[in-house]
Amino acid sequence: MTVSGAGKRLPGTPHPHRYFEATSGVSIAADEWGPADGPLVLLQHGGGQTRHAWKSAGMTLGQAGYHALALDARGHGDSSWAPDGFYGQDTMVADLCTVVEQLGNRRPVLMGASMGGSVSLVAIGENHIDATALVLVDIAHRIEKEGFQKIQAFMDQKPEGFASLDEVADAIASYQPHRKRPDNLDGLAKNVRLAGDGRYRWHWDPRFRSGGSFDTDKREQRLEACARNLALPTLLVRGGLSDVLSEEGARSFLDVCPHSEYVNVASAGHMVAGDRNDVFASSCIDFLTRVVPVDGQPQHASQALHPHHEGPPEDVDDVP
Repeated sequence: MTVSGAGKRLPGTPHPHRYFEATSGVSIAADEWGPADGPLVLLQHGGGQTRHAWKSAGMTLGQAGYHALALDARGHGDSSWAPDGFYGQDTMVADLCTVVEQLGNRRPVLMGASMGGSVSLVAIGENHIDATALVLVDIAHRIEKEGFQKIQAFMDQKPEGFASLDEVADAIASYQPHRKRPDNLDGLAKNVRLAGDGRYRWHWDPRFRSGGSFDTDKREQRLEACARNLALPTLLVRGGLSDVLSEEGARSFLDVCPHSEYVNVASAGHMVAGDRNDVFASSCIDFLTRVVPVDGQPQHASQALHPHHEGPPEDVDDVP
């Protein structure tokens, strides 16, 4: 099977549980866990990631009684590539809205990491989606340019492709030195496709990165306005080792959205769920069981919106 121009899927790559039809004829791949009648949680990954980044968190949410769906953004993973090559934030917000419509317009929890978090913040902050709660993972209106540029550099490397999965593993290890390089490379199959020239290329559409630079000041202004407009339970989770969202950036978000809760996962980097899913998932479950409980009744209604608090100081498979 091929995914647009990405090349062949490698043997062992998990197939999506389902698809949704989004804007411009794009198909959005998704995996899901938990009971269909549980509170809906939509999981959106970061740029260059896939739905697989949420697998452990999705399973944990499903076991807790939530209906969790992890989506591949357009041009990523098993979702199709945009015919026009356009991957703007507003288009991704529109994709998310069509998914919600196809799920019967149920009010979802939006949980997004990095790019997916920005999409979630805009979707709620500009009143495109009526959500029950928001979880932002290592993203806020203010981000560190150096960390963002490192992600861009990682995604832009090797446009000619990799000769082997070992080269792919080396590239990931170089970007994520805090993680142990895997001995078994089978898990990398979902991150790449085998092109017709016999070389391995990343699963994403290279046009995702060829759209040119964006105005960081306008981005910050827009996201700050969205954050100020939030009136629903909100949790911000930061990776303590992150070079994308600094502690100062997190505190700035909490000043703008003072009812937010805050958890700092000490030993995690930008990919918080992948680095320390145990602490990440337990923090999310703790938050959701209070503000969007499975039984439909908050344990403490007064806690639906309350001052932020930091998580415990202890520490809490995909690529950026």
